[in-house]
Amino acid sequence: MKKIDVVLGLQWGDEGKGKVVDVLTPDYKVIARFQGGPNAGHSLVFDGEGFVLHTVPSGIFREDSVNVIGNGVVIDPVILMDEIRAIEQKAGDITDKLQIAKRAHLILPTHRMLDAASEAAKGKSKIGSTLKGIGPTYMDKTGRNGLRIGDLLSPEFMNRYNALKNKHIGLLSQYDFQYDITDYEKQWLQAVEELRRFRFIESEIVVNGYLDDDVPVLAEGAQGSMLDIDFGTYPFVTSSNTMTAGVCTGLGVAPCRVGKVMGIFKAYCTRVGSGPFPTELFDDTGESLRQIGHEFGATTGRPRRCGWLDLVALKYAVMMNGVTELIMMKSDVLNSFKTIKVATAYEIGGQRVDYFPFESGEEVKPVYQEFRGWDCDITGVRRYEDFPQAFKDYVAFIEKETGCPIRIISVGPDRSEIVLR
Repeated sequence: MKKIDVVLGLQWGDEGKGKVVDVLTPDYKVIARFQGGPNAGHSLVFDGEGFVLHTVPSGIFREDSVNVIGNGVVIDPVILMDEIRAIEQKAGDITDKLQIAKRAHLILPTHRMLDAASEAAKGKSKIGSTLKGIGPTYMDKTGRNGLRIGDLLSPEFMNRYNALKNKHIGLLSQYDFQYDITDYEKQWLQAVEELRRFRFIESEIVVNGYLDDDVPVLAEGAQGSMLDIDFGTYPFVTSSNTMTAGVCTGLGVAPCRVGKVMGIFKAYCTRVGSGPFPTELFDDTGESLRQIGHEFGATTGRPRRCGWLDLVALKYAVMMNGVTELIMMKSDVLNSFKTIKVATAYEIGGQRVDYFPFESGEEVKPVYQEFRGWDCDITGVRRYEDFPQAFKDYVAFIEKETGCPIRIISVGPDRSEIVLR
């Protein structure tokens, strides 16, 4: 009996999950997204072209793959259909390659308005929402008010849609916020009709069926572990469970059916939006990381905050996810640095701690360990033996501290720029 393997981010998102899934997919027939929504931006680069996926799993460009949008995902039909049309320009018709869970929740036009109104009302306390309606949709899900993909098949769908829309309009009246959903609502209803050409499935039955039939399945996470609604840097988090546990609830598989857990991290750290970031750099080094790494959001275009690798947070994410192997991305961004730092502990109120604490704000000061940089270009390396010793020392230190082997090392954006160990 097959187990479902998992690939997910271990930091604050933007770790490079799209590229990794694209690289791994030849080994998997089925690729399934288990949480998040169009706030995700999974970047793929192949044949010299770039492509950003928001809702569709990152195996969609592989021949003969099956791509499942799981029940834990929230879907904006407009964004999804725009994405599908763009994919089909590159890859041809994908009707037979994409399946959508009936239990996945729909993002309504009024969800987007509620998101924008709520964020605007927070003023300086903004959480950095992508304003895609993700949070309000998950709130309706847990409040048992939501609409789901399966509801599109009901003759009562428009009545249910209008009832929920009117409820949202009542909530919006509490804000000093001007909005007009007329045009977007027309696009939304048209996109809903277009979505009907895809297969709507009981994803829990289908995914478990694949596993029973020994079909290899890869679960693809969105955002990052430190944005988990329960264990991330709350309240500056996303609205779903981004960790391995989210695979069980977001696809309907039992914990005992989880196999390998592949955790992705950058050789340094980034974060988009507000929230704690202990190793953030505000100097020329931070700006160099941003420019060399092209650290601007794939979904929002916002400049990412940059800093050194936070090993305290990384070890926490490894523990919480049950990571069995690590994947290190953007190693090449550190090519030109003569000295590299890693946070190995925090100082809080004069006390040194080596675990990720409840307190994660400005009172947390990183304690660094310095390493000699490799100070050379490693983008052409394809065998681990050919890396400079300083780079191998950096890898060995991370492996020793986390207790996990680093199996894949990315040395550039293209799917070919990778070293497998």
